[in-house]
Amino acid sequence: MSLSLEKHASFPGRKGPVVILVADGVGVAPADPSNAVTEARTPTLDWLATLDTYTELNAHGTAVGLPSDDDMGNSEVGHNALGAGRIFSQGAKLVNEALATGDAFTTDVWKSAIEQGRKSCLHLLGLHSDGNIHAHTDHLYRLMERAAEEGVKNACIHILLDGRDVPARSALTYIGETEKRLAAINSAHNASFRIASGGGRMSITMDRYNADWDMVARGYNCHVHGVGRQFASATEAVETLYQESDKGDQYLESFVIADGGEPVGRVESGDAFILFNFRGDRAIEISLALERDDFSQFDRNAHGKHPDIYYAGMLQYDGDDLIPANYLVNPPVIDRTMGEYLCEEGVRLFAISETQKYGHVTYFWNGNRSGYINETLETYVEIPSDNIEFNLAPAMKAVEIADRTVELIESGQFEFGRLNFANGDMVGHTGDLAATIEAMEVVDACVAKVIEAVRKANGVLIYTADHGNADVMYTEKDGQRTPKTSHTLNKVPFAIVDAGFDGEYTLAPPPDAGLTHIAATALNLMGYEAPGDYQKGLLQFS
Repeated sequence: MSLSLEKHASFPGRKGPVVILVADGVGVAPADPSNAVTEARTPTLDWLATLDTYTELNAHGTAVGLPSDDDMGNSEVGHNALGAGRIFSQGAKLVNEALATGDAFTTDVWKSAIEQGRKSCLHLLGLHSDGNIHAHTDHLYRLMERAAEEGVKNACIHILLDGRDVPARSALTYIGETEKRLAAINSAHNASFRIASGGGRMSITMDRYNADWDMVARGYNCHVHGVGRQFASATEAVETLYQESDKGDQYLESFVIADGGEPVGRVESGDAFILFNFRGDRAIEISLALERDDFSQFDRNAHGKHPDIYYAGMLQYDGDDLIPANYLVNPPVIDRTMGEYLCEEGVRLFAISETQKYGHVTYFWNGNRSGYINETLETYVEIPSDNIEFNLAPAMKAVEIADRTVELIESGQFEFGRLNFANGDMVGHTGDLAATIEAMEVVDACVAKVIEAVRKANGVLIYTADHGNADVMYTEKDGQRTPKTSHTLNKVPFAIVDAGFDGEYTLAPPPDAGLTHIAATALNLMGYEAPGDYQKGLLQFS
């Protein structure tokens, strides 16, 4: 199929670039003390909401390819939607379907894992909650039950505590349910399935974009070599850690379940190991550590010999670099992204963010594709993130991103650009209201700086977000406040700032307007007709 674009029938575009600015995690909710967005002083964002070219878009559930409208959006599917211009079934939905139909269990990968598991031990690692952003405990339970049905007698579950996509201190609820499931399996199948290790997702294992390999090393050594503080059970571990600090689950230190001083789940050569996370960004690094022979990011033999195992992921998390080589469910095939069309037209474009969201404006925006589409036309800029808890530095790298974006715009080299300010999401996830308010004020000032640069260049700025987070920072019941660290189901803002506007178009969003409608809108504003199967643009042209 041709990737060429037709010129727009009535709108030739502006002289300057079209720039899409994503304020990550900045949803729309009523003004309330729990809303860091409205509690912050944000004159620029307030002004955007008064424009005739302002509306609000769906960024969760079926609008972005998730199973139901009860499912929160996230940065991965949000940026997939922004770049693809169409709705694709996403990770959770694909996995749900593959497990429900049993297709995941007919693959050679599953059969190989079960064969190894019968001979030795099956290990299952993943985020231990029903947040449905990176993983879901229902998926874990189905894998456990099917493995037992197919004759696996020994299985070790390595749990990563969430407290981010679910309530901050909810780990014991999930552990209790999992322990019940394990007891039922062991009784029914005369098996030995048990929780073997764990720790907070922001302390071990689930790093992304090569930001903190020490974090991955801690997880690897905990899960594989049994390195960590020892407890008799996961319940005892979490209860003890709760007593010792007020940290949420995501920041709890690693722990190992031991019997007589010996870890119960040390990984041995000949074992099978499945990562049941379905989202890719925080699954890639641990996959490399568990799978690759040429791995060199840290010494895997520091606490024992790296075992020779059969490793598989729930999905393939990176289709270009083939990470991992073995996987149970095929990821969504997202073709003909906006970036591919623009490169085919010879459009020069840039993408920029800090490390925490760099992959979102590149890999996810490009349909889960690594690297450049056309390196001669594209410029990708990564500002290194700091390796600290984000509420300790709420500005993150927003100022640096804004300054570099202004330079890119002022260069006059680009017709299109995209950037992401991570603050609303990453600081919002900490549950720290005061820090998130401060983060939003920094973002507001940076948005103003980018708007001014686009105006001076006679371009068009599109302001939006990929999902909500900072818009609800706590819930309250009977006078008791509980921090909310997860994403929200709220809509996200959308606004166009076009200094050259002369009545050529009006905002006309369809009733189901969502993130997938932005690609066609941006192409229209650049003077192109959108591909016929893209979601309709949000503008009506004169």
